[in-house]
Amino acid sequence: MAASGPEKSARDLYHQGTDHQSATEELGLGPWTSFSLKSDPKHMCFVLSRYKFCSKMIQGKKTVMEVGSGDGFGLPLLAQGMEHVYTVDWDENLLKGNARRLAHLKNVSYHHLDVNAAPPPFSVDAVVMVDVLEHVEPAREPGFMKNIVGCLKPDGIMINGTPNVTASAYASPQSQVQHINLKSMQSLRSLMERYFENVFMFGMNDEVLHTGYGAMCHYLWAVGAGLRPEWRRA
Repeated sequence: MAASGPEKSARDLYHQGTDHQSATEELGLGPWTSFSLKSDPKHMCFVLSRYKFCSKMIQGKKTVMEVGSGDGFGLPLLAQGMEHVYTVDWDENLLKGNARRLAHLKNVSYHHLDVNAAPPPFSVDAVVMVDVLEHVEPAREPGFMKNIVGCLKPDGIMINGTPNVTASAYASPQSQVQHINLKSMQSLRSLMERYFENVFMFGMNDEVLHTGYGAMCHYLWAVGAGLRPEWRRA
Protein backbone atom coordinates (compact mmCIF):
# COMPACT_ATOMS: atom_id res chain seq x y z
CA MET A 1 0.00 0.00 0.00
CA ALA A 2 1.40 3.40 -0.98
CA ALA A 3 2.29 5.69 1.88
CA SER A 4 -0.10 8.58 2.29
CA GLY A 5 1.09 12.16 2.49
CA PRO A 6 1.32 14.07 5.74
CA GLU A 7 -1.99 14.47 7.52
CA LYS A 8 -3.47 17.93 7.51
CA SER A 9 -3.80 19.74 10.79
CA ALA A 10 -7.13 20.82 12.22
CA ARG A 11 -6.24 24.40 11.29
CA ASP A 12 -5.54 23.39 7.67
CA LEU A 13 -8.87 21.57 7.47
CA TYR A 14 -10.66 24.54 8.99
CA HIS A 15 -9.28 26.87 6.31
CA GLN A 16 -10.05 24.33 3.59
CA GLY A 17 -13.70 24.30 4.67
CA THR A 18 -14.26 27.98 5.42
CA ASP A 19 -11.95 30.19 3.36
CA HIS A 20 -14.38 30.26 0.43
CA GLN A 21 -17.17 31.33 2.81
CA SER A 22 -15.02 34.05 4.34
CA ALA A 23 -14.45 35.48 0.86
CA THR A 24 -18.20 35.80 0.19
CA GLU A 25 -19.58 39.31 -0.14
CA GLU A 26 -21.61 40.17 2.96
CA LEU A 27 -25.28 41.05 2.53
CA GLY A 28 -27.10 43.76 4.44
CA LEU A 29 -30.39 43.37 6.28
CA GLY A 30 -33.48 45.38 5.47
CA PRO A 31 -34.88 48.01 7.84
CA TRP A 32 -37.53 45.80 9.44
CA THR A 33 -35.16 42.90 9.98
CA SER A 34 -32.49 45.25 11.32
CA PHE A 35 -35.04 46.57 13.81
CA SER A 36 -35.81 43.00 14.89
CA LEU A 37 -32.13 42.18 15.29
CA LYS A 38 -31.70 45.15 17.60
CA SER A 39 -34.95 44.98 19.54
CA ASP A 40 -36.23 41.38 19.46
CA PRO A 41 -33.87 38.97 17.67
CA LYS A 42 -36.01 35.89 18.32
CA HIS A 43 -38.66 37.38 16.03
CA MET A 44 -36.30 36.75 13.12
CA CYS A 45 -36.60 33.01 13.84
CA PHE A 46 -40.38 33.25 13.68
CA VAL A 47 -40.30 35.06 10.33
CA LEU A 48 -37.92 32.58 8.73
CA SER A 49 -39.98 29.66 10.07
CA ARG A 50 -43.08 31.12 8.40
CA TYR A 51 -41.30 31.45 5.10
CA LYS A 52 -39.87 27.96 5.36
CA PHE A 53 -43.42 26.64 5.75
CA CYS A 54 -44.51 28.56 2.65
CA SER A 55 -41.54 27.37 0.62
CA LYS A 56 -42.33 23.74 1.45
CA MET A 57 -46.01 24.15 0.57
CA ILE A 58 -45.23 25.58 -2.89
CA GLN A 59 -42.54 23.03 -3.65
CA GLY A 60 -43.02 21.73 -7.18
CA LYS A 61 -44.72 24.89 -8.42
CA LYS A 62 -42.98 27.04 -11.04
CA THR A 63 -44.19 30.58 -10.41
CA VAL A 64 -45.26 32.34 -7.23
CA MET A 65 -46.43 35.84 -6.38
CA GLU A 66 -45.74 37.23 -2.95
CA VAL A 67 -48.05 40.06 -1.96
CA GLY A 68 -46.44 42.34 0.62
CA SER A 69 -42.84 41.19 0.67
CA GLY A 70 -41.79 43.63 3.39
CA ASP A 71 -38.03 44.06 3.48
CA GLY A 72 -37.45 40.76 1.70
CA PHE A 73 -36.09 38.72 4.61
CA GLY A 74 -37.96 35.61 3.47
CA LEU A 75 -37.59 36.07 -0.28
CA PRO A 76 -34.53 33.81 -0.64
CA LEU A 77 -36.55 30.92 0.79
CA LEU A 78 -39.39 31.48 -1.68
CA ALA A 79 -37.01 31.91 -4.60
CA GLN A 80 -35.18 28.67 -3.92
CA GLY A 81 -36.44 26.14 -6.44
CA MET A 82 -38.85 28.50 -8.22
CA GLU A 83 -38.66 29.50 -11.87
CA HIS A 84 -39.85 33.00 -10.99
CA VAL A 85 -41.07 34.98 -8.00
CA TYR A 86 -43.13 38.14 -8.52
CA THR A 87 -43.06 40.42 -5.49
CA VAL A 88 -45.80 43.02 -5.21
CA ASP A 89 -45.87 45.77 -2.61
CA TRP A 90 -47.35 49.23 -2.15
CA ASP A 91 -44.14 50.53 -0.54
CA GLU A 92 -41.81 51.52 -3.36
CA ASN A 93 -38.89 52.25 -1.03
CA LEU A 94 -38.97 48.72 0.36
CA LEU A 95 -39.05 47.24 -3.14
CA LYS A 96 -36.05 49.31 -4.23
CA GLY A 97 -34.13 48.24 -1.14
CA ASN A 98 -34.98 44.59 -1.72
CA ALA A 99 -33.86 44.75 -5.36
CA ARG A 100 -30.56 46.28 -4.26
CA ARG A 101 -29.81 43.92 -1.35
CA LEU A 102 -31.07 40.77 -3.07
CA ALA A 103 -29.61 41.38 -6.51
CA HIS A 104 -28.15 37.85 -6.42
CA LEU A 105 -31.70 36.44 -6.72
CA LYS A 106 -31.95 36.37 -10.51
CA ASN A 107 -35.42 34.81 -10.58
CA VAL A 108 -37.18 37.58 -8.60
CA SER A 109 -38.85 40.69 -10.01
CA TYR A 110 -40.20 43.65 -8.02
CA HIS A 111 -43.49 45.41 -8.80
CA HIS A 112 -44.85 48.57 -7.20
CA LEU A 113 -48.61 48.09 -6.98
CA ASP A 114 -51.43 48.53 -4.47
CA VAL A 115 -53.48 45.36 -4.82
CA ASN A 116 -56.40 47.11 -3.11
CA ALA A 117 -56.72 49.29 -6.20
CA ALA A 118 -55.71 47.09 -9.14
CA PRO A 119 -55.03 43.42 -9.96
CA PRO A 120 -51.45 42.35 -10.65
CA PRO A 121 -50.87 41.52 -14.35
CA PHE A 122 -49.56 38.00 -13.76
CA SER A 123 -50.74 34.42 -14.02
CA VAL A 124 -49.07 32.27 -11.35
CA ASP A 125 -49.17 28.81 -9.80
CA ALA A 126 -49.15 30.06 -6.21
CA VAL A 127 -49.71 33.15 -4.09
CA VAL A 128 -48.08 33.74 -0.72
CA MET A 129 -49.13 36.34 1.84
CA VAL A 130 -47.27 36.54 5.14
CA ASP A 131 -48.50 39.19 7.59
CA VAL A 132 -50.56 41.06 5.00
CA LEU A 133 -54.27 40.43 5.53
CA GLU A 134 -54.33 42.13 8.93
CA HIS A 135 -53.31 45.41 7.26
CA VAL A 136 -56.20 45.42 4.77
CA GLU A 137 -59.16 47.68 5.53
CA PRO A 138 -62.15 45.37 6.11
CA ALA A 139 -64.30 47.23 3.61
CA ARG A 140 -61.66 46.69 0.91
CA GLU A 141 -61.06 43.02 1.67
CA PRO A 142 -63.42 41.62 -1.03
CA GLY A 143 -61.78 43.66 -3.80
CA PHE A 144 -58.33 42.87 -2.46
CA MET A 145 -58.98 39.12 -2.49
CA LYS A 146 -60.64 39.25 -5.92
CA ASN A 147 -57.60 40.98 -7.41
CA ILE A 148 -55.29 38.35 -5.96
CA VAL A 149 -57.20 35.18 -6.85
CA GLY A 150 -57.58 36.58 -10.35
CA CYS A 151 -53.85 35.92 -10.81
CA LEU A 152 -54.09 32.23 -9.93
CA LYS A 153 -54.29 29.37 -12.38
CA PRO A 154 -57.32 27.07 -11.81
CA ASP A 155 -55.25 24.52 -9.88
CA GLY A 156 -53.27 27.17 -8.03
CA ILE A 157 -52.77 27.51 -4.30
CA MET A 158 -52.79 30.43 -1.91
CA ILE A 159 -51.02 30.50 1.45
CA ASN A 160 -52.42 33.15 3.76
CA GLY A 161 -50.72 33.77 7.12
CA THR A 162 -51.91 36.26 9.72
CA PRO A 163 -51.87 36.79 13.51
CA ASN A 164 -54.77 35.38 15.50
CA VAL A 165 -57.25 37.89 16.85
CA THR A 166 -57.12 36.04 20.19
CA ALA A 167 -53.44 37.03 20.51
CA SER A 168 -54.02 40.74 19.93
CA ALA A 169 -53.75 41.56 23.63
CA TYR A 170 -50.11 40.50 23.52
CA ALA A 171 -49.16 42.32 20.31
CA SER A 172 -46.41 44.91 20.10
CA PRO A 173 -47.39 48.61 20.07
CA GLN A 174 -46.68 48.90 16.33
CA SER A 175 -48.80 45.82 15.62
CA GLN A 176 -51.70 47.13 17.69
CA VAL A 177 -51.68 50.30 15.57
CA GLN A 178 -51.46 48.59 12.18
CA HIS A 179 -53.49 45.40 12.61
CA ILE A 180 -56.97 46.53 11.61
CA ASN A 181 -58.32 43.28 10.14
CA LEU A 182 -57.46 40.39 12.45
CA LYS A 183 -59.02 36.95 11.95
CA SER A 184 -59.87 33.95 14.07
CA MET A 185 -59.29 30.39 12.87
CA GLN A 186 -62.92 30.14 11.78
CA SER A 187 -63.21 33.55 10.11
CA LEU A 188 -60.00 32.99 8.14
CA ARG A 189 -61.28 29.60 7.01
CA SER A 190 -64.61 31.13 5.98
CA LEU A 191 -62.85 33.83 3.98
CA MET A 192 -60.70 31.34 2.09
CA GLU A 193 -63.61 28.96 1.46
CA ARG A 194 -65.30 31.66 -0.63
CA TYR A 195 -62.55 31.25 -3.21
CA PHE A 196 -61.14 27.71 -2.88
CA GLU A 197 -62.56 24.22 -3.10
CA ASN A 198 -60.16 22.98 -0.40
CA VAL A 199 -58.88 24.90 2.62
CA PHE A 200 -56.37 23.48 5.11
CA MET A 201 -55.86 25.25 8.43
CA PHE A 202 -52.76 25.31 10.63
CA GLY A 203 -51.68 27.14 13.74
CA MET A 204 -48.28 28.39 14.78
CA ASN A 205 -46.72 29.28 18.12
CA ASP A 206 -43.20 30.68 17.81
CA GLU A 207 -41.50 28.37 15.26
CA VAL A 208 -43.84 25.42 15.91
CA LEU A 209 -46.43 24.56 13.27
CA HIS A 210 -49.38 22.48 14.46
CA THR A 211 -53.08 21.67 14.20
CA GLY A 212 -53.94 22.48 17.81
CA TYR A 213 -56.81 24.36 19.37
CA GLY A 214 -57.45 27.42 17.23
CA ALA A 215 -58.01 29.97 19.97
CA MET A 216 -54.59 29.22 21.47
CA CYS A 217 -52.62 29.68 18.24
CA HIS A 218 -50.62 32.88 18.11
CA TYR A 219 -50.46 32.74 14.31
CA LEU A 220 -52.85 31.29 11.72
CA TRP A 221 -52.33 29.72 8.32
CA ALA A 222 -54.89 28.95 5.65
CA VAL A 223 -53.81 27.02 2.56
CA GLY A 224 -56.35 27.22 -0.25
CA ALA A 225 -56.12 24.76 -3.15
CA GLY A 226 -58.17 24.69 -6.34
CA LEU A 227 -60.18 27.78 -7.24
CA ARG A 228 -63.93 27.57 -7.13
CA PRO A 229 -65.41 27.67 -10.66
CA GLU A 230 -66.76 31.20 -10.34
CA TRP A 231 -63.27 32.56 -9.67
CA ARG A 232 -61.43 30.76 -12.48
CA ARG A 233 -60.20 32.73 -15.41
CA ALA A 234 -62.11 32.18 -18.62
